[in-house]
Amino acid sequence: MARAAAAAVSTRAFIFSVFLGVSQCYFAVPLKISTGSYNVSSDVGVTRRVVLTADGDGLSLASDPSGAVNFLDMVNNLQGDYGRGYYIEMSIGTPGQKVNILVDTGSSNFAVAAAPHPFITHYFDAALSGTYQSSGRTVAVRYTQGNWEGELGTDRVSIPNGPNGTATINIAAILSSEGFFLPGVNWQGILGLAYPMLARPDSSVVPFFNSLVQQLGIPDIFSLQMCGAGISASSTADPPGGSLIMGGIEPTLYQGSVWYTPIVEEWYFQVEVLKLEVGDQNLDLDCREYNMDKAIVDSGTTLLRLPVNVFNAVVEAITRSSLIQDFSSGFWDGSKLACWMKGETPWRFFPKLSIYLRATNTSQSFRITILPKLYIQPITDVDGTLDCFRFGLSSSANGLVIGATVMEGFYVVFDRAQRRLGFALSSCAVSGGEALSEVAGPFSAADVAANCSWAPPKEPFMWVISYALMAVCAVVLIMLLLLLVLPCRRNRSGEITDESSLVRHRIK
Repeated sequence: MARAAAAAVSTRAFIFSVFLGVSQCYFAVPLKISTGSYNVSSDVGVTRRVVLTADGDGLSLASDPSGAVNFLDMVNNLQGDYGRGYYIEMSIGTPGQKVNILVDTGSSNFAVAAAPHPFITHYFDAALSGTYQSSGRTVAVRYTQGNWEGELGTDRVSIPNGPNGTATINIAAILSSEGFFLPGVNWQGILGLAYPMLARPDSSVVPFFNSLVQQLGIPDIFSLQMCGAGISASSTADPPGGSLIMGGIEPTLYQGSVWYTPIVEEWYFQVEVLKLEVGDQNLDLDCREYNMDKAIVDSGTTLLRLPVNVFNAVVEAITRSSLIQDFSSGFWDGSKLACWMKGETPWRFFPKLSIYLRATNTSQSFRITILPKLYIQPITDVDGTLDCFRFGLSSSANGLVIGATVMEGFYVVFDRAQRRLGFALSSCAVSGGEALSEVAGPFSAADVAANCSWAPPKEPFMWVISYALMAVCAVVLIMLLLLLVLPCRRNRSGEITDESSLVRHRIK
């Protein structure tokens, strides 16, 4: 199936390259990063980012008897919030140079600033490290917003509040960038925790966590708690951001049981969504719509991003069930903030949102639910009299993305060893004594398809499309030749650019 998809994309890419003159191809993943500063009188460019796990069998919880892992030492090792990203302190090189690195489960490169930039306070100076070795290879990653370029190398990396020991890690030394480092962020690089398939320039670049497992002997599992729920992204001081537990799970960070869903495919942390509910109302869409063209869990994406049809259905259901009449469309599309008088509680106007995930027992599902305080997000105040909020959901052309809006409600366990992803109630997802999230199950999955994952058309069908496209192209060429030899006047009414390409942001 992957070969079929690859063949289809290659065919379309060839056609576009012939007729549009496309000379470069970039790997594109969603990057959405906000600086924590918003202009409420104009469009709100909520753009943050940068393109998974509990009480597993045989794993000790509080510590590893070998001494390689002490989970309690890793508690509160993250800083930041959903607006500026969650980051961890690392030491790179010999002698060690300390940098803050953004934690991103939606990409696979470990990249760090290696040259001055006006928006960062310091960078990794490879020339000062006695253990840095350049591979002589260049690497570039282009995100939906922002990009960077640099060189690949290796160096010694340790984590002050992480596993004991030092590992030799593949590093992308960022030498130039555009729209990647932004004012107000306090990190100087990115830690991609996904699988080798997403590594650039190719999967031979072993990702950070794979190297950690191989060299330090820790279990192939990590877990993530993000504690920025309900905290304004315009806050000037970074709150305690949460915890990245490498090698297992820490039971003090969650309540109740961990519920697991299978990892469908090991590139992103891809899962299978069975249905969505707004309040108690089932959207009642074909379950494949939720997974078109993938459903992933990504700590580097700020919002809960939904395929266009699903997003529209959610907004319609919220509008019907909320107590707000004639709400501005700009609030839903992210271009406007909604403001209330200080002291008012806008969350009471909105319903809960629930996502059903297939359980490891595939005939069952479980439900993760976020309360309005997680998706109606405080951003700023105006003149000390108004509190302003944004909508924590957006539409997506690249599939469903469970980002920080949802993840802040849960302790998320990335059990790579058993190819499963777990959700439990986060101990820090509480506001005013009220839990901001819920987990419930098991439920029967008999009312949904046996396989909800979206898949591209089969290869024979793609060949039919390819031949049809070639026939159309032949007809167009003949018409162009006729136009060249026949006397006529032609006016150019516009031109097509690669912005129109439906495969421009596809990587699979």
